[in-house]
Amino acid sequence: MDRTSAQERLAAALQRIDDSQGEGARAVLTVYRDAAQAAAEASDARARTGTSLGPLDGAIVTIKDLFDVAGEVTRAGSKVIAAEGKVAVEDAVIVQRLRAAGAVIVGKTNMSEFAFTGVGANPHFGTPGNPADRARVPGGSSSGAGVAVADDMCEIGIGSDTGGSVRIPASLCGVIGFKPSRQRVPTVGAFPLSYSLDSIGPLAKSVAQCAAADAVMAGEAPWTLDAAPLAGLRVGVAQGLPLENLDDTVGRRFPEALDRLEKAGVRLSYEKLPMFDDMMALQMRISILVAEAYSVHSERMTQHAAGVDPVVAARLIKGKDIAAHDYINAVRTRQALIRALDERMRDIDVLVMPSTATVAPRLDELGEPKAFLQRNAMLLRNTTIGNFFDLCGVSIPLPRDGLLPTGLMLLARNGHDRQLLRFAAAVEKLFG
Repeated sequence: MDRTSAQERLAAALQRIDDSQGEGARAVLTVYRDAAQAAAEASDARARTGTSLGPLDGAIVTIKDLFDVAGEVTRAGSKVIAAEGKVAVEDAVIVQRLRAAGAVIVGKTNMSEFAFTGVGANPHFGTPGNPADRARVPGGSSSGAGVAVADDMCEIGIGSDTGGSVRIPASLCGVIGFKPSRQRVPTVGAFPLSYSLDSIGPLAKSVAQCAAADAVMAGEAPWTLDAAPLAGLRVGVAQGLPLENLDDTVGRRFPEALDRLEKAGVRLSYEKLPMFDDMMALQMRISILVAEAYSVHSERMTQHAAGVDPVVAARLIKGKDIAAHDYINAVRTRQALIRALDERMRDIDVLVMPSTATVAPRLDELGEPKAFLQRNAMLLRNTTIGNFFDLCGVSIPLPRDGLLPTGLMLLARNGHDRQLLRFAAAVEKLFG
């Protein structure tokens, strides 16, 4: 446990944010200096009397730019929304819960506009450079959170995950990202992207920090995270789609990870899951996410589309032509596929696959919309499985050995969040 005072750790985080040679100006868009200082002082005062509000008391935390803070405009990475000037009346539920747990909220982090790409680029507020290579993207949509955690601007970054927006930046930036079961954490006060798919989760440098933040945001009492024994753990290695077209780094690191898991006593089974192909076939016909996102932004796109990131606008506008009956049929098809995969997963503890099929692409490779969309699709492909099938998931960094970061994704059945975190803690320990 870090016994450094909250004020000292806050000062160190602010120094990283303020470093003119770093990414603070692009990663953390709003800095709450005075409020964070007051929260840190209050935490240290409690510590001196031997009292604590729990494991997050004094933790240095950032929140994504789509969470309401009372008295502020919630920008959601968009200058169009910022110009609308709608001020939040109260804090988002998760912000209320973090404050009540003693968390020191130091700032709001950058994101893809409307949380609508997995690349993490933002033409309005700048794109923070990847901590492993500043010429590369951080992953999104919780781009600022991934960079802030990796660069020690905070200890825990709170993001949202609709198609991988926590796990993608975690994978590309070399940190841990946890996507809880969708219904676990309330989204009240979080700017929506997809009402069916949105979830809220933490990024951090340890599974324990993610578990502590998740419990607070879920409104649960703190619990002790004990790593599950790896010997005998039933791990299904998803075949087919998640393993197609892996780049050289991921293609090397993933089999090495499986080998280490097997040597630790994990029981691997190789699972062919045709419902993944059914998911892709459905999404080629109609996107539930795009339909719901357009319902959020239809008026905005009618009046202010020119002010929106062109890549985001091009994806959003497709929702205009989705008929209600097609959307409803897609929702029903998805529910049937969710049930089918849940039934298959009864005989395994976790599914495993690469978090992303590739390492972080270079920003200068994404100038053409076609190239951007291709890279975006590859980054989102595997993580989307967790959202579409209503699972909980975590991305754990694999050993780098001088290469760019990449992650191992564990997925578990909906509602098995604590069990998944125990597995993740064991895998984290194995990989060091």
